[in-house]
Parts: sequence; structure tokens; C-alpha cells
Amino acid sequence: MRKTFGMIGIYIATIIGLISIIVFLFLKLSPQFGKGVTKEQKREYSKLANYENGKFANINPTKMDIHFLDLIAKMLKRAPNRKPLKNIHTKNVNTSTFDKQDLSKTKLIWIGHSTFLLKMEGKIILIDPMFGETPSPLSMVGTKRYSKELPIEIEKIQFIDAVILSHDHYDHLDYESIKKLKGKVGKYFTPLGVGNHLIEWGIEKEKINELNWWESIEFENINLICTPSRHFSGRGLFDRATTLWCSWVIKGEKDNIYFSGDSGYDTHFKEIGDKYGPFDISLVECGQYHQDWKLFHMMPEETVQASIDLNSKLVMPIHWGAFTLALHDWTDPIERITKRANELNLPVATPKIGETVIVGSPIFPTTKWWLDYTL
Repeated sequence: MRKTFGMIGIYIATIIGLISIIVFLFLKLSPQFGKGVTKEQKREYSKLANYENGKFANINPTKMDIHFLDLIAKMLKRAPNRKPLKNIHTKNVNTSTFDKQDLSKTKLIWIGHSTFLLKMEGKIILIDPMFGETPSPLSMVGTKRYSKELPIEIEKIQFIDAVILSHDHYDHLDYESIKKLKGKVGKYFTPLGVGNHLIEWGIEKEKINELNWWESIEFENINLICTPSRHFSGRGLFDRATTLWCSWVIKGEKDNIYFSGDSGYDTHFKEIGDKYGPFDISLVECGQYHQDWKLFHMMPEETVQASIDLNSKLVMPIHWGAFTLALHDWTDPIERITKRANELNLPVATPKIGETVIVGSPIFPTTKWWLDYTL
């Protein structure tokens, strides 16, 4: 009997060992995980106010308190409204949008989730490029994109003057998208440490500009300011918070735009608004929230308050409409934010995926397009 139990123990230990080796090799050899920060970078980061004990830190203490058993039970429960009833049709991006001779208007095109094409001061800027089907290291794992077609495929993009990244999570920094864009991008602007991933994927170091919170850089006639957010980072099992996360102020000669990246609600919105507002439009996260991680992702009502703190003339909710990454109904974000914004007289832009928003115009999209895809 003892011999039998001993053999079972050996088999179990062997299986666990093999699984551990497979996981280790997968993490080590799979390019989509990118590359971590170096010892030299860590020494430099240790001099910064927002870096503690080998990791970047939020302005205020931010703890993720996840109740895993309850969360798993809810995830297994059938919930038909967590995704659209049918494929979401997107608007094709007209190639004339890329006509650099038209300098009169600043234009934004929502590609879905938190990805944008921005035309400002005659430059084409791509924000948080995620053109993939699933926001995960493996295409066969994870939630699928709601729309089978994108407003524009990377292959049809001839040149991007700049790519701006907010952090290195898979739904904001997509390996396949970066690889397809290689050779088509002039400059990259990232928070500290994120450039390592790009270099690992073949992007020239000379093209990459890394910034800390409150640092700014001039790009042609555009001022880019790396501003705080309340979130975290990481692409593997052991690199949480080793690279920085941020939001961005994108200021042209006449138009001023705020992009939140991912963020929980905090005091930084008011500080950014006081320093760099008012904003003609703020692109603020509103989706993929849950009570267990409310400090990292805002509830829709907090998105409204953040936009007011920012002194925004117009808010556009982002981080929804493309993937199911939380337990709420897929339309819950847009329904709740429009309700609260109306109560507080805050204008909300609700473009279809692929629809153009002209920054500074008194006319902007307000259609409830999502109703075509709900019960």
C-alpha cells in the first residue's frame, strides 16, 4: 500500500514538474511577453518618487482585493448580455482621412476598445494599437472581438507619424499589431520601461521615447505630456508593476485632448485638469469594471466625475464596445455614463466604431447604435 501511494506521489510530482517546465519555457520563449526591465533601469528608477521596492507605485495606495471563488462562480453563470447578439458592423475608415494637406481640423477615429487614430497638426497618431482578435498572449484563448471586421486593417495603413502607448497590458499593447506596424511608424512614445518590449520586437531604439509622469516632449507642433493614472502593468506572471502606466495629454496649437489609458478614480484627474485643462475632448475609460478591482477601473459614474475634474468640454467613453473582460452587461458602461452625464449636463460623444469625431466641433455623434445589438 505504501509503495502504491509512493508511486502515485511520484507521478503527481512528475506531472507538476512537467507542467512547470512547459509554463517556464512558454513564458521564456514566447515573443508576445516582450522583455522585462534591466538591472540598470531598476537602479535608475529607484531614484524616482513613484518607484518603491522594485516596483512603480500609484499616487495613493491601491490594493486589488479579488474574491476568486465568488468571481469564478459568477463567470461560470450564464449571462447572455455580456456580449452583443450579433456581429457589430463598423464604419470603414476613408483613406482621405490620412490626407496630410488638410490641416484645418483635428479628427479622432475610434477603432474600438481604447484604440484611436488621431489626425492633428497634419500628423497621424495611433493610440494604444490593439488590432488583434483577442486581448491575450494566445489568440485561441480569451474573449473574441465583437466585430469581425475592423474599420481599417494595418496592411492598408501606409505610415503613422507616432504611436502613443499607455501601458503594456494585452488589450493596449498587442504584439501582432506592433509587428505589423513595424517600418510604418516614425516615433513611439511610452511610459518608462515599455520601450523594452518594442525593442525586443524589432523596433529601433532611436525611435522610442520613454517618459515618467509629468514629463513632456515636443513632437512637431504637438506637446505630449505623460500624466498619472491609477492602474498597474505586466505581461507575465512575475513582472507586475515593473513598467510604468500612464495617461496622456495631447496638445496641439488649437486643440487639447486627454487620453486616460486605464485608471481607477483618484486625485490625479483634478490635478491634470488644473494643470492642462480645459480639454476639448477627454477619452476616458468606462468599461471592464468590477467591485473587486474598482480602484484600478472606474465605474461609469466615476468616469463622469473624472471628466468634470479634468474640465472637459466633451467626454467620449472608451474601453468598452470591443471585448468582454468583466462580468457586467456589455452595454452597461455606455448606458450608465450617458445617464449620469445627462444629469450633470456633461456632453457625451458616442460614435460608432470607425466613425470620425471632429475635435472642437459643436456637432458630434450621439446615436445609440448599441441598441441594434441588444435584446
